[in-house]
Amino acid sequence: MSADARPTPILGSGIDAPVAAHYGQPHAEQRALEQGTAVVDLSHRGVVGVTGPDRLSWLHVLTSQDVASLRPGVSTEMLFLDLRGRLEYDVALVDDGATAWLIVEPGLNTGLTEWLNSMRFASRVEVTDRTDDIAVIGSTAEVPGWGASDGALSVHAVWEDPWPAIAPGGFPYSAAPDPEDHPGADWSWRLYLVGRAELGRLSEALPQGWRLAGTLSSEALRIAAARPRQLVDTDERSIPHELDLLRTAVHLTKGCYKGQETVARVHNLGHPPRRLVQLMLDGSMHGLPEPGSELVVRDPDADEAALAGARSVGTVTSVAHHHEMGPIGLAILKRTVDPEAELVVRQKDAEGAVTELVAASQQVLVSPDAGNIVGRPQGDFLRGARRHL
Repeated sequence: MSADARPTPILGSGIDAPVAAHYGQPHAEQRALEQGTAVVDLSHRGVVGVTGPDRLSWLHVLTSQDVASLRPGVSTEMLFLDLRGRLEYDVALVDDGATAWLIVEPGLNTGLTEWLNSMRFASRVEVTDRTDDIAVIGSTAEVPGWGASDGALSVHAVWEDPWPAIAPGGFPYSAAPDPEDHPGADWSWRLYLVGRAELGRLSEALPQGWRLAGTLSSEALRIAAARPRQLVDTDERSIPHELDLLRTAVHLTKGCYKGQETVARVHNLGHPPRRLVQLMLDGSMHGLPEPGSELVVRDPDADEAALAGARSVGTVTSVAHHHEMGPIGLAILKRTVDPEAELVVRQKDAEGAVTELVAASQQVLVSPDAGNIVGRPQGDFLRGARRHL
């Protein structure tokens, strides 16, 4: 694609405001991305580099994941938690043999770099915020010609999302514990780390038949795969169990780290207070509900006035138009909400008045029975989870 043919980006909103939401053809872009012939500019994401001979053993002690022996080129996901087990940083990690590359959501790189530097002590590590010189590009497939020494684009590292596979030491909290039965069974996602100076020739570096896609496309595919995203599907109270992150980002037997006591206690003795669900939204309504909208349970005998005043049972976190599934979303519900219950999205204006009610059905992602593993055979948990499919 020549510079003259480069499409004009239509910038996004919210967390993705700095990059393109689309380039004029959002559904065509989405189909191309799903087919593995498009890339997404995610250069607003944060990148932190950790070097030094102790980098992996040091990160192993600090995080939820077993990375002490991580092999070069192998991708994983790890969490930094607070003392109460609440999510602080959800990190995509890949090591190239010399540098451990940590990829985070926009704006989190600064705090993560500062915190990691405060934890160095006598460890032989160097922590550097690389966001200003390294950019992130997303794709569902390997981009031909990228990464070779004489390739169209120089690539520092590539992270491949493990979702929804169950990592060593992990545990599924979803209603479909078998990854083959998971909504994200076909999910494939790569993050390419490239020199930021090369972004200007991104279009020209694409193979023939490939195109640029915006974040509307990548978000629709992510939501369809039920892949939670920090700062979008999380809040200050989020714990890994609620999002099924014990599947890919937590090693349950690796030993102590900050927040590990809460992880173990909820897993072994209790249940997470909330659970992630996928929403199938009423496509007859105009537009999409706003993230942050409340969810209420639909009572068959209730009129609109009753629904407008009903008690909230959850919050919509992500929404998108999928080119095949239609309007979809992710939401966080109270654990005790009946998995069979029909839901209604309640939208309000700035003054708090209800402006629209949108019907929604829930696809259970995190089972209401998840947790409380002690004294309960795993087989019982799996059978109980399958009842809620």
